[in-house]
Amino acid sequence: MDSRISASGITVNGMTMSFLECGSGPLALCLHGFPDSAHTWRHLLPTLADAGFRAVAPFTRGYAPTTIPPDGLYQTGALSHDANVLHEVLGADENAVIIGHDWGAPSAYGAAIDQPQRWNRVVGMAVPPGAAMGMAFMSNLDQLKRSWYMFFFQHPLADIVVPSNDLAFIDMIWRDWSPSYQNKTDVQHAKDCMSSPEHLEAALGYYRATLGAGKRDARYDAIQASASATPPPQPTMYLHGEEDGCIGTEVARMAHEMYPALKMHIVKDAGHFLQLEQPEVVNRLIVDWVTAH
Repeated sequence: MDSRISASGITVNGMTMSFLECGSGPLALCLHGFPDSAHTWRHLLPTLADAGFRAVAPFTRGYAPTTIPPDGLYQTGALSHDANVLHEVLGADENAVIIGHDWGAPSAYGAAIDQPQRWNRVVGMAVPPGAAMGMAFMSNLDQLKRSWYMFFFQHPLADIVVPSNDLAFIDMIWRDWSPSYQNKTDVQHAKDCMSSPEHLEAALGYYRATLGAGKRDARYDAIQASASATPPPQPTMYLHGEEDGCIGTEVARMAHEMYPALKMHIVKDAGHFLQLEQPEVVNRLIVDWVTAH
């Protein structure tokens, strides 16, 4: 990891939220997904710092070393609220940008929609904005098949299967979603975030709050509903790996057809974890976007 990247922590919504950071200037908040960690941004953080940003990548709620949230909420709306509180406590201004991958993508969309004055530009990766994903569940059997794990996580058996054999389930997910990428270090970072029972329960809680009986709070339902219906009002770019085994490129293209103003790039020779698989390409696209006027 670049020696300029440092680790820190701050209180956010009752949690001690750990984060990696690099550089100074306007905030560039980078939100990771599942099964992943803040280390997924290890290539992007120094590049953003070189472009004049204070690049910050938190371990999102419930992912170690961030503590378990006292409210027990894992709705996407809660994650979006965390992002906006981070903006506040880090002293950011209206020039801040927000970048999200996988779960971090809808979290970023929700934050930008809920408090648009905080965010100048938005980047989403691997999960498209708006209604495309929901429509794919209803009409695309290939995508429904790819998303089998989301439904498996609703069953108590997941609490036994996922942690067994040194979290071999996580190794399988990375192989399926990014078949050409072989880096055990990144997978181990993800495992470290959910190696304890309470942190694994938190990671699965994201899915249970979305599709199952997970704890919900009406305050966050509206944020989540807005992000599921429309892209953010800010200039928004979406990146998708051509070989993504989690969400098909046809879902990304459907999002672009639904929202022509959405800037979209399909990244070649990359799967789900495109920021790690093609860092030079992805970094250039992101920096060009967030520095554009």
